[in-house]
Amino acid sequence: MSTPADKPEVVQVPVAPAIVPSARHRRDATQRVREARDRLTSTSGTRPAFDHELLRQYAQTRLSASFVVMLLVVAAGVLFGFWLEPATAAAWTFVMLSIHALIIYNCNNFLKETSSHNSTRRWRVRFILLDLLYGLCWMAILVHPSGSDPVANTLMMFLMLLVVAVSTMLAASLPIAALAATAPVTSVIALKFAAGGSFNNYVLAILALVAEGYFALLAHRLHSTTLATLEARAEKDALIAELEQAKAISDEARHRAESANVAKSRFLAQMSHELRTPLNAILGFSEVMKSEIFGEHAVGVYKSYSADIHNSGVHLLNLINEILDLSRIEAGRYELNEEAVSLVHVVADCHHLLKLRASSRGIAIHEVFEQGMPRIWGDERATRQIVLNLLSNSIKFTPQGGEIWLKVGWTASGGQYLSVKDNGSGIAEDEIPIVLASFGQGSNSIKSAEQGAGLGLPIAKSLIDMHGGTFTLRSKLRVGTEVIVTFPPERVMSALAPMEEAPPLQPTQSADPAADEKRRLRNKPIMNAGTGL
Repeated sequence: MSTPADKPEVVQVPVAPAIVPSARHRRDATQRVREARDRLTSTSGTRPAFDHELLRQYAQTRLSASFVVMLLVVAAGVLFGFWLEPATAAAWTFVMLSIHALIIYNCNNFLKETSSHNSTRRWRVRFILLDLLYGLCWMAILVHPSGSDPVANTLMMFLMLLVVAVSTMLAASLPIAALAATAPVTSVIALKFAAGGSFNNYVLAILALVAEGYFALLAHRLHSTTLATLEARAEKDALIAELEQAKAISDEARHRAESANVAKSRFLAQMSHELRTPLNAILGFSEVMKSEIFGEHAVGVYKSYSADIHNSGVHLLNLINEILDLSRIEAGRYELNEEAVSLVHVVADCHHLLKLRASSRGIAIHEVFEQGMPRIWGDERATRQIVLNLLSNSIKFTPQGGEIWLKVGWTASGGQYLSVKDNGSGIAEDEIPIVLASFGQGSNSIKSAEQGAGLGLPIAKSLIDMHGGTFTLRSKLRVGTEVIVTFPPERVMSALAPMEEAPPLQPTQSADPAADEKRRLRNKPIMNAGTGL
């Protein structure tokens, strides 16, 4: 029978992906909403910001090409002076230059004005009307060289193509304005050719219409390319903004995590101190009661109870010490008290301390030590703690009748290594990062009746890292586990150079060189080749 607590779990499983969408889904949803909003508010089917940017490019293009358009108008006026009256050509040139000046004036005003949705719509209509006026003015002059004269037809066709091409390039950012500037010219020229009635005129009329269609398509393609460039730039800006926001969030989360870590370290240090004070009394009095110093217990079971209390207190004290050591290491306050340490002797002592515990479980510990190993320069307490943590872990997770191998030897680079290998239950490959993390425990540790706080391996790894060494854990389920820690060659005493004596503050020259030589040999330190000391 299902309980009410089971139902929410069944419902939450398919809903979880929808509650926490990926960044890509959020970005796509935001893009769709933004496009729908822009279609409702834009005057050209694009984003309002793009409308203003396209008009800005149109105005800048007009300003940059103003001198070229002026030369084109003046050259056309001079050329038409041969077919028309000079006064008419001059009047047309003046009107055309006035329209061009009006366009330039409006482009300058547009670039100086701040953008808004209403102003963008107003300027768009104004530019379209100015381009229409510009095209009508060209239409008025191009229809005059009429007749069946091939030279006039060629000139009219050439000027039409030139005007259409220039207008298309200038107004590519605003295709409607380009169409308004070129459609009147092309339509009138095509009708003029078609009215000629000859085959050649029909061909010219068709060519004029085809040219208009080609340049209209070219303007549309240029507009699409410009719009795609603007969209890519806007998308890049949006991604940059999203990355900056994510970085700000991550920085804030990191600051919170650092603050929480500091608070945790302070809490652990405070609580460890508060717990140690009553533990001293518990351990002391339980030791007295267990040893029956003031007389035997009236009830014999009290002695075993006192022993249990004492063992529990010792276990709790060890746990507190481990937490304190880990807190100091994480806070960077653990200082190494370095001295000459024999790794073989430390491992042998730790084996002796835990031998009784291993024998009670029927576990055999084998020692494989290389002879003549020199001492290393390190912290003896930290080295001893590394060995005890590794060996106690192997004893804890090795079954009855198992075997453990302790090895000490040379590394290929000239350093020294310690290996603790057992044939226990092993660790799954995906659980190795878990057991190396603080308070991390594998599935076998959780199932074990003799489980700790999960601090042995992390403390050992941190301590060997402080010595500049390496920590390697190899394990396979139902085969066993091997942990190898190495000390770098720089810490081997035989590889260290002897310390030089400081020169005397006031050196003097002796009159007897032989006496000086005897004194120098007498004060020179004697190095033991076997130990490196």
